[in-house]
Amino acid sequence: MKNIIGRKVGMTSVFTADGRCVPVTVIEAGPCPVVQRKTQASDGYESVALAFGYVKKSRVSKALAGHFKRANLEPKRSIREFRGGIEGTQLGATITVADFAAGERVDVVGISKGHGFAGGIKRHNFSGGSQTHGQMIHRQPGSNGDTNAGHTVRGSRRPGHYGVDRVTHQNLEIVRTDAERNLLMVRGPVPGPKNGLVTVSLSVKTKASA
Repeated sequence: MKNIIGRKVGMTSVFTADGRCVPVTVIEAGPCPVVQRKTQASDGYESVALAFGYVKKSRVSKALAGHFKRANLEPKRSIREFRGGIEGTQLGATITVADFAAGERVDVVGISKGHGFAGGIKRHNFSGGSQTHGQMIHRQPGSNGDTNAGHTVRGSRRPGHYGVDRVTHQNLEIVRTDAERNLLMVRGPVPGPKNGLVTVSLSVKTKASA
């Protein structure tokens, strides 16, 4: 099964076999037990639910505690459901980084860093006004369409809440795996802050080789 849950540890660099120094993001992934196996007959679709992370039993709701008890598993902090690449996966199985190999392409999903309330320059990369002496508009958004409309036009770019969005980065390359320490080393942008929860799946559209 080419799906796993993990947490973003941070960045480092590794040397490849041909001597290149490659920057990578380290993800502590798994082991992830299979908590539930949904089928077309019972649920209307096929999926697998994986669990990840340590949590005290007292911190788990009764509903989730019963969910783990039916699967004969210890409670976990997070549960995520996957629909693709689940053929042959059975309830009670454990998914580890050993199922992934260097050179494979994956899609990584996470929650982006929060930036609070941000202006147009930070949020939308506006250029801003002139910085010369006497200029009164430096970081203001400026004109944004018809002022007689009486409402904000849908889709207009304005200051507002920035970050904490579900972000997917596709076609990231696995540079190295460490099954003993449950580590995936991925080249490319991994969303979210350090210790943020991420899911890793086999890429749905791999880039064509040059």
